[in-house]
Formats: sequence, structure tokens, C-alpha cells
Amino acid sequence: MGFATGGSFPASLVPAPVQNALASNYLNFADGSSDWAQQYLPELYEQEVERYGNRTLSGFLRMVGAEMPMTSDQVIWSEQNRLHVAYKTAYYHNGTTLKIDLSTTGPVNSAGAATASASCAIKVNQTILYSDTATGLITGKALVTAVSAPAANIVDITVVPYAAAAINASFNTLTNAGDISVFVYGSEWEKGSDDASLASITPEFQEYHNSPIIIRDKYRVNGSDASQIGWVEVATEDGTSGFLWYLKAESETRLRFEDYMEMALVEGELAGHTVTPAGWTANLKGTQGLFKAIEARGNVYQGFAGAAAPGSGAMADFDEILKNLDKQGAIEENMLFLQRETALDFDDMIAAMAGGGYASTASASYGLFDNEEEMALNFGFSGFRRGSYDFYKTDWKYLNDASTRGLSKAIDGVLVPAGTSTVYDQMLGSNIRRPFLHVRYRASETEDRRYKNWITGSVGGAYTSGVDAMNVHFLTERCLVTQAANNFVLFKAV
Repeated sequence: MGFATGGSFPASLVPAPVQNALASNYLNFADGSSDWAQQYLPELYEQEVERYGNRTLSGFLRMVGAEMPMTSDQVIWSEQNRLHVAYKTAYYHNGTTLKIDLSTTGPVNSAGAATASASCAIKVNQTILYSDTATGLITGKALVTAVSAPAANIVDITVVPYAAAAINASFNTLTNAGDISVFVYGSEWEKGSDDASLASITPEFQEYHNSPIIIRDKYRVNGSDASQIGWVEVATEDGTSGFLWYLKAESETRLRFEDYMEMALVEGELAGHTVTPAGWTANLKGTQGLFKAIEARGNVYQGFAGAAAPGSGAMADFDEILKNLDKQGAIEENMLFLQRETALDFDDMIAAMAGGGYASTASASYGLFDNEEEMALNFGFSGFRRGSYDFYKTDWKYLNDASTRGLSKAIDGVLVPAGTSTVYDQMLGSNIRRPFLHVRYRASETEDRRYKNWITGSVGGAYTSGVDAMNVHFLTERCLVTQAANNFVLFKAV
């Protein structure tokens, strides 16, 4: 996001390189304990001490996404379902019949999730492979000879195995829904056969949506405090420095608001009240943030590396994550944003890959950074390659800061796919490419709510009311779109 003055201060607050009494560089020391309203002026150090270094937390969404305007109260997008027909809810009935339960998780196929009236996507004369869900090691292949109509959401699939006249006895004990997984790998028909009985599969429309929330903040200073002139030299979080007189608190309000713009989209949660609580209105609906989107539609990995020795448990856990990525979109380049402990687990894991050193960080292609390792390091990323994937790892300050997620140990990090995905845009009526993670904000030709900042009152150049004060207002209306969440991984503590 950009700034009106190129830095972290609004147009009404810009540090000056020299001590000039400008209307743009005020500082506030009227807090009631160490202010100018005393008998004697205090001894004042000109330079402000940066006790906590860079205190801002925003930047994550700028790194991995984009911002785009929208005009509605809701953003809607659709995502592809899987192409091939497969079920994970099958079980054994007898030597020639498998049953499929359509009422639990439904089919994971191009027909979408099952409903009470769903029909089975497996057809007569198709060839299927069935295996035990627990290990996947016991398998069989068969020709489908009959498919019953759903009865209480149960479908009977009559099959003739290719290797024998009946289903292998190893499946006899797999009689609970979900014990057997089935997928279609082809079909076989007789010469001169008619396909009149062959039904087509119509894919269901897989729709997702999110709504923007309005985020606001305000800073107020009265005219009397604004008239007291004193100087403090500051170095700001965005790298600028200079002198200010009053309104130091306004600049921090702005920095805090900019962090809220990102934190609200990371932590946001949809309201799920069945009964409206006191003090809550129907217009407050919440928004689905990154963490909740991954928990609802993505992959959650708990206890990465566990309590194992440094690096020893991480490799096995990481390989398990890679195997799951293979089942999803298999995006080649991915970014890891980690809290300190998990980042150290990755460092130890990479060191183990390199035989005790850290040289394996050079094995990544750095394609995301134009194959420039120096560029990646400037952004704070180190890269490594495992299997057919490139990973770029960096610390996420938000997870370490003592005044934010550093207070909680629930989230260890997040894996975000790089690049873009193809979705159907409802407004344009066509397929478009969007970053997997991007922000939508409300805007039109007459109103832009991406980042509003205005001043009211009768102080500091504002003459909008008779109030002897200056009110600095901040407002934005936005939401986060997490597309193809099945390619994201949220690392959580046990």
C-alpha cells in the first residue's frame, strides 16, 4: 500500500530535516505527567530512543499478494473441482458388491460434493481400482456391471474383478464406510455396443465468497496542546527521520492502523451466532481471514518436528507435507513464513540435508526472484529445494512480536504458494488469473475506501467545525481472498 507522503506519516505530519516550525511536523508531549504545563521546562533529549526497533508488523500481504478494487458488499469466486472420479467412502458388501456412502464426505470428483439427492458418478462398464484406505497396499481392479439408484444415500456398485470371479477376501473385513477408496481409471465396452445407458457427468459450481469489513481509528488533539512548541528528533519505521513538534501520537496511531489493515485480514473470522448477542447487530458479519480460510479449506499440520532432536524430526514431517502437496495443485514455488522456533527447526533440517552445513540453501532456483539469490536475501528469504519443489523461507515478525501472536503459541507458520491461479470472475464473466492471496477493497469512481485519511475540527489547518481540537480519522473497507486454499499449509502447535 502506498503513503500520501511516501512514508509512514500522513500529509499533515512530515519530519523536517531542520528545526522549522511547520504545520506538518507537530509532536505531542501533553500527557499530563511530563508535559510543558509545568513551572520549569524539563531537560529534554532531542533524539527519541528506539527501544523496540521496527515496531510495525505489516508487509506480509504486500509480499505475497496484490490489492484490487471492488464495488460490492461481497466478493464471489469459483474454483475447479477435481477432474477424475474417486470416492473415499466405499466399503465391502459381498464378493461382487461394494457400497458407497454419499451422505458423509461425498465424492471427491468433478461432480462436486454429495447431497441428499446426489447420484453416483461411477457408471456401468467403467473400470475401477479399489484399495484399503488405511494402508493403500491392498488393491483390486474390476469392471462395473451395475450401479443402483441411491437408497438412503447408499449406492451398490456391482463389479466383476479382472483377476478373479469375486472380490479378494482381504477386503471382507472392510465393512465400514470409508474403509475402501475407489477411483475410475477407464472403461471397457464390447464390440458394437450402444452407449444409450451411459449418463454424463455434470460438474457442480464450486462457489466461495467473502465480505469486506470496515476498519477505523482516530487520533484527537486539542488546540491548547497543539500550540505548545518543542522539538524531538525521530527515526521512523519506514526509514525516514527528522524533527517533529506535537502529534507524535498521531503518527503512531497511523502506524498501528496500517498494521490493523493486515492483521484483521489474517485473523478475521466470520460471525457464527445462532442467536444475536447483546450489543451485536446484523450488519456485523465478520470476514474470513487467512488462518480461518486455511483451516476451513486448506491443510493444517500440527506439531512440526515435535520434541525430536534438532532437525531429526523435521525432515520426516516435511516429507509428509510434500506428499500431501503432491495430492493438491503441486505448485512448484512456495513461501514459508515462520515463527522463530519453527524457523530454527527448518534451519536444522536444511543443515542436515547439507551434511551439517547450510550450503543446501543454494540449491533452490530462486525463480520467484528472477533467479537472483541476492534479491531473495534482500527480501529476507533463504531458499532450498526438496523433491520437485522450491521453498523460500523467512521469519514472520507477526508470529514473534510480544504484543501480537507472540503472546500465543497456537500458530507456528504458514506455507503460501507463489504465482497465480485461474478463477471465474462473476463481474467479467470470464476466466482470469489472480494471485492465490489478494486483497479486495471497496472503491468506485467517486469513493475510494482503500485507505482514507482526513482531518476535522478547527485546529491544524482544519476548519470544519467549532470543536477546539483536531481529529485525524482513518478508515478502510477490505477483505482477503484466499483462492485454492488446498495449496496452503497452516503449521499449528500440538
